[in-house]
Amino acid sequence: MISIQGLHVEFGSQVLLKDINYVINKRDRIALVGKNGAGKSTMLKIIAGLQSPSSGVVARPVDITIGYLPQQMELTDSLTVREEVNKAFDHVHALDETIDRLNDELANRTDYESEAYQNLIDVLTLKTETRAMMQSENFEAQIEKTLIGLGFLRTDFDRPTNEFSGGWRMRIELAKILLRNPDVLLLDEPTNHLDIESIQWLETFLTTRKGSLVLVSHDRAFIDNVTTRTIEISLGSIYDYQVNYSHFLELRKERLEQQRRAYDNQQKLIHDTEEFIEKFRYKATKAVQVQSRIKQLEKIERIEVDEVDNSRLRLKFPPAPRSGDYPVIADEVRKDYGEHNVFHNVTFTIKRGEKVAFVGKNGAGKTTLVKCIMKEVDYSGELKLGHNVKIGYFAQNQAQLLDGDITVFDTIDRVAVGDIRTRINDLLGAFMFGGKASEKKVKVLSGGEKSRLAMIKLLLEPVNLLILDEPTNHLDLRTKDILKEAIRDFDGTVIVVSHDRYFLDGLVDKVYEFGDGVVREHLCGIYEFLEKKKLDSLRELEAKAVVKKDTVEQAPSSGKLSYLEQKERDRKAKQAVKRVKQLEELINQLEGQIQEIEDELATGASSDPEIYTRHAELNSKLEETMMEWEEASELLQ
Repeated sequence: MISIQGLHVEFGSQVLLKDINYVINKRDRIALVGKNGAGKSTMLKIIAGLQSPSSGVVARPVDITIGYLPQQMELTDSLTVREEVNKAFDHVHALDETIDRLNDELANRTDYESEAYQNLIDVLTLKTETRAMMQSENFEAQIEKTLIGLGFLRTDFDRPTNEFSGGWRMRIELAKILLRNPDVLLLDEPTNHLDIESIQWLETFLTTRKGSLVLVSHDRAFIDNVTTRTIEISLGSIYDYQVNYSHFLELRKERLEQQRRAYDNQQKLIHDTEEFIEKFRYKATKAVQVQSRIKQLEKIERIEVDEVDNSRLRLKFPPAPRSGDYPVIADEVRKDYGEHNVFHNVTFTIKRGEKVAFVGKNGAGKTTLVKCIMKEVDYSGELKLGHNVKIGYFAQNQAQLLDGDITVFDTIDRVAVGDIRTRINDLLGAFMFGGKASEKKVKVLSGGEKSRLAMIKLLLEPVNLLILDEPTNHLDLRTKDILKEAIRDFDGTVIVVSHDRYFLDGLVDKVYEFGDGVVREHLCGIYEFLEKKKLDSLRELEAKAVVKKDTVEQAPSSGKLSYLEQKERDRKAKQAVKRVKQLEELINQLEGQIQEIEDELATGASSDPEIYTRHAELNSKLEETMMEWEEASELLQ
């Protein structure tokens, strides 16, 4: 579909990408990976046609459609959520208006034999055929399904977009792009502003859509579940693997080991050759051999070893001063904003050394409770901090709180005290701010660089309670792994607000779930919690079904299912598995039939006008089947 040939990108004297060649095929789902600053976002902009390379060609078919979601964008605030998202269908509305206008013009003309009249018929036929292939009839249903999947409530649809935070407005932009259903989807960090439930919905959406996808993300679980091909950018070159990210890491390790062995062998050969030349350079009897070795040395194509991120962040928190046994105790805590209750009756105790996660939808109160703990907002109830508790706080907007007009070095120099002042450059180097990077103004740093800089500030004084609100946003995958290890080794207490399942896995042993104005405690890890959530959702679904049938059944007092209830649930589960399988087979059949028609249309072999009607009917049937499959899959879960 899209061919990248000889791509070369330079910024000043710095070469970012050199001689890049690859093809994005139909239905490819590609993860674009590499450390921060490697050129991932630049690559997406070039593919989208928003930035030109220094040299090289990006060949796109004339009729291809591309949807691009950047990390940051300018957002308008003049419409409601529904009106803004409806812009996704502007091209369809415009085509409908054009068809109506052409039909009116055709009805009012009488020059039936003229060339102009025939041309008008040809244009109208082409427009009508194009419209028939768009399969976009039930706009409202598609809009509702997408917005709800991304975490919006129906009551949000008619609210002005300026009432929402920047993260929620980015979700609106993502909804518009998904609804346009472009041939190629380019997503740069789409999960940064999504909660766990919305991320899981997006995973399902992306894995079932027909078009191509190029994805930049630092959410390892997300890219593993969504992508099937990994392209790594390293030192300006790319390495293309037809596998998902986890498998790519294994193959990459093997590649680097082979590269290192080849490099070591070549270095030995070069050393031995140079030693021979130096030893016999002035001996006439060895002149021929010396000249031969010199020519041999000149012909050697030097092997370069890819950077293995030796400068990567080596993060270690200082030892935590001993605190009381219970650093945080909440008793009947409640928070209201006007008439809106954020949460109520929040009661829990966090013990010294525990590492816990706050999870739930955006807006459910996670950050608000953190601010209550920090005494930044008023609340009712009692919230106690234990003896000798010293808090280190990393806020969602910590990077934005930095002074943009001073340098990286000055940012740390102004807060460093004691012996650390003599080791500022070493500390900056450990966080990839070595050399000239420490002289950069903060305002020119990327989001990931600002987050690292804010994390350095957090490291400068010993604390025993770490509160981290979305600490992994904009951090690359390797840095996130190292941060995770550092938190795991930290001997104090940790509260992490995060939507990153892979980051939380193995890190926390207690989960606090925020939702519906309450906070529920789960004594388990993140994946056990998610499994439990599926069971809870099933119980709620079954309870609603019982109400609809106007029957009343009392649950056993023990909370466990009776034999008959378990048997009935097993029967329903088997039916659901069978239904999902049937729908998947039907989807494959419909996609095959649609592909056959599209292949026939592409070759021009058919002149039957009914083929377009058949194509539209099949697409409509496929869309209905996909919706039914999603409902059946949810019921199965």
